Amino acid sequence: MASTTPALNPTVADVTRRIRERSAERRALYESRMADQHKRGVHRGELSCGNLAHGFAACGETDKNSLKLMNSANLGIISAYNDMLSAHQPLETFPAVIKEAARAMGSTAQFAGGVPAMCDGVTQGQPGMELSLFSRDVIAMATAVGLSHNMFDAALYLGVCDKIVPGLFIAAARFGHLPAMFVPAGPMPSGLPNKEKARIRQLYAEGKASREDLLEAESESYHSPGTCTFYGTANSNQLMMEMMGLHLPGTSFVNPGTEMREALTRYATEQTVRNTEPGGDYRPFYKQIDERAIVNAIVGLLASGGSTNHTLHLVAMAAAAGLTITWEDFTDLSAVTPSLMQVYPNGQADINHFQAAGGMSYLFRELIAAGLVHSDISTVFGSDLTAYTREPFLEDGKLVWREGPERSLDTEVLRGVAEPFATTGGLTVLDGNLGRGVIKVSAVKPEHRVVEAPIRIFEDQNDLKGAFEAGDLDRDVIAVVRFQGPKANGMPELHKLTPYLGVLQDRGHKVALVTDGRMSGASGKVPAAIHISPEALDGGPLAKLRDGDIVRLDADSGSLEAKVDAREWAERELRVGELDHYHVGLGRELFGGFRHLAMRGEEGAGVFGGFEADDLARQAGQIHEEDA
Repeated sequence: MASTTPALNPTVADVTRRIRERSAERRALYESRMADQHKRGVHRGELSCGNLAHGFAACGETDKNSLKLMNSANLGIISAYNDMLSAHQPLETFPAVIKEAARAMGSTAQFAGGVPAMCDGVTQGQPGMELSLFSRDVIAMATAVGLSHNMFDAALYLGVCDKIVPGLFIAAARFGHLPAMFVPAGPMPSGLPNKEKARIRQLYAEGKASREDLLEAESESYHSPGTCTFYGTANSNQLMMEMMGLHLPGTSFVNPGTEMREALTRYATEQTVRNTEPGGDYRPFYKQIDERAIVNAIVGLLASGGSTNHTLHLVAMAAAAGLTITWEDFTDLSAVTPSLMQVYPNGQADINHFQAAGGMSYLFRELIAAGLVHSDISTVFGSDLTAYTREPFLEDGKLVWREGPERSLDTEVLRGVAEPFATTGGLTVLDGNLGRGVIKVSAVKPEHRVVEAPIRIFEDQNDLKGAFEAGDLDRDVIAVVRFQGPKANGMPELHKLTPYLGVLQDRGHKVALVTDGRMSGASGKVPAAIHISPEALDGGPLAKLRDGDIVRLDADSGSLEAKVDAREWAERELRVGELDHYHVGLGRELFGGFRHLAMRGEEGAGVFGGFEADDLARQAGQIHEEDA
């Protein structure tokens, strides 16, 4: 590593500048509020004797005495543990490890609260998927309840999967006066190769494999505790947390149940104590996470070919920290960020293979040297990102960090900036008379990136399966699945459709998907224009489409157009589908208020409004209380 900091890429510098400038007022208000929440000394010192007695009544005598003395840190543990989901099952043992490590530092830790953790892999194509995106905001609120007791000087956030980490991050931002450490569980060991799993899924879709064959393949793929090993939203979460310096270096992809995993959890606790005000090196979240950290997360996402879900989540996460980012920021950064990873669905390797090939230390080394990330951000580990070119090792049971590899050990999985898989990050904003959306093309072959074909409209994803099985889609076709946005039905993922569309593409047809819903974080080989905003229920032009219209999706030029005469298009009425069946059953009736409050996909599809942005607009007279 050169001793001088590489010059920052001009586009990275420009995007960072415009985020800072457009966010100036709301960020200043955010920082002011976080400073107001910070009280010097231990936070439980604000509590009355009665409050405090309730706060430590269940503690053992040693912890109770420490909490009475007011001279040591008390850490709050927020966990997404449940034993149904493989990614979160390992978290069961973490609180005991954390409490023991805190005591060894002369401090304490309390389990502040649990948050729900649902799995899109279980709910994919099921009614429960319609609660998935909103679970992010439920997690943020549940975290706020857990931390609201004001007993804590820092927080450790234990979570892994799709909506969990963004929800935890949103809450961490609103408790930004507290130092924060994100503590992952790690991926499960590798199972059935991804190529074989995808092959059996397609055979099943064609009726050439039995349900038993499919279940056996899925069971061999998802087979033990730990995160799923493909590169979807869960593993994208871990990469981004490390890119922002919220993880310890090299901690994202260490398998659970190993000596290294436990050592990292212990060290995370020790480091969090050091980062508290009583610990002597106060590093609150709000002073650590700024526009530079958010840009680093976007660049890391793009360089790795990460999940499209983060074009929603990162917008909402940034907003919680008083920052406004847009889809144009993603597109502009994508244009200068080379693709450095090929992990399924962008390739056939899994995340364990990436780790073995050089992992995060090599990725950091390349991005820092190319000036594509801000290396000067504060982290949970130190004053800049240069420590993240190292990786952890155990020496006689003690955790140490050494410099990671200077070259990739498998260039089919991980490459340097000088020889990337592609010169761009493979994420593009689409714009046209059908609205605005995003498309991920890192797994889409160049010959499939422009599709012009008649459309077939669906207002329920299950109807597409029926049309496929009836042979109605055995042609060039763009499937439009509308009324799948957050206001309509919670914006479910439509990954269930991938095998059917993949079969049609393999038969030589021009095929694409256009939807105001989401695709999986493992968006694959079929071009998919997703998150179309405004959604059909919100006056979006998808509601103007009619079966047989010609639509052109051009990922190369970034356009999405209905090839309909302009006068006819202007005069067409919006058609609203029958949506009542989306709103009742499996708890969906409880989320009516969320659907009503949901913001547009481009605004993060959250229910919290604009945080400081709304307050500033209200102060300026642009929003009246009765409209809020």
